[in-house]
Amino acid sequence: MLTNINVAMIGGDARQIEIMRILSELDAVVRLYGFDQLQQQFSGVSKHDLEPTAFTDVDAIILPAVGADSEGNVVSIYTSHSLILSREHIQMLPKHAVVYTGLAQPYLKKLCSNEDIKLVELFDRDDVAIFNSIPTAEGAIMLAIQHTDFTIHSSHCMVLGMGRTGLTLARVLQALGAQVTIGVNKTEQYARAFEMGFKPFYTVDLASEVDEVDLIFNTIPTMIITAQVIAHISNQAVIIDLASKPGGTDFRFAEKRGVRALLTPGLPGIVAPKTAGQIIARALSQLILEEARKRGNEEWIGRQKQ
Repeated sequence: MLTNINVAMIGGDARQIEIMRILSELDAVVRLYGFDQLQQQFSGVSKHDLEPTAFTDVDAIILPAVGADSEGNVVSIYTSHSLILSREHIQMLPKHAVVYTGLAQPYLKKLCSNEDIKLVELFDRDDVAIFNSIPTAEGAIMLAIQHTDFTIHSSHCMVLGMGRTGLTLARVLQALGAQVTIGVNKTEQYARAFEMGFKPFYTVDLASEVDEVDLIFNTIPTMIITAQVIAHISNQAVIIDLASKPGGTDFRFAEKRGVRALLTPGLPGIVAPKTAGQIIARALSQLILEEARKRGNEEWIGRQKQ
């Protein structure tokens, strides 16, 4: 239980609904910022304006999956007002407070570091990332079906990256009957991909591997599908880039050449916000409880020393 734990949720999308529901059921006190247009109500959950003085007794701040941008802007689909997380907000936090987000941009990292506030990136955790790869893979396949006129079965699909999302996606495509090639950059990944029945290749050879591909799914967050690569891709192929913004595709050149390329960050929150919210909420409740227990033990030890 999270009784007497004060949580501030700032902005977000439909995933936040499930997070606030679960945290409130665990008896946390949840304050919402940037949710003035939210119609649903939960016990122990209240709406507030984003004032720095409101954070003096906050134990945890929960930001959206994308955190805050380079100017501190936090996106919320439940308000028309701008939300800016400033240095003053972080300064007002108790030193034991923790800021949670999916992935943190340099602005947020610097903000927390300067004020000695702990920052946790949930998508760096294997459990969250692996669970999150399930709705990501389903969303990617949904987009592939929507933007093609052929079946996944028997199509030639390429997955770039054999990380947590890439591996899940490759397995699902294979189960649907696709011919799956997978781009890797490590020898152990090559061996594992071969063992699992995929056709592996090294990403340095990407340009020579794409000429007969129907669908390319990229999970690598660096520029990998360059103009030189796109020049070898069929005009009938579709690129679905799952990497975080700005993705790993030269979208300008793809458009110029007539190759359809989609940048699709945040797919779990779009295709399965309830499941995605539950995944995040499970990790958050565990982490917040661990912090509370740690703080309680430290306070007890402090009293024994007095």
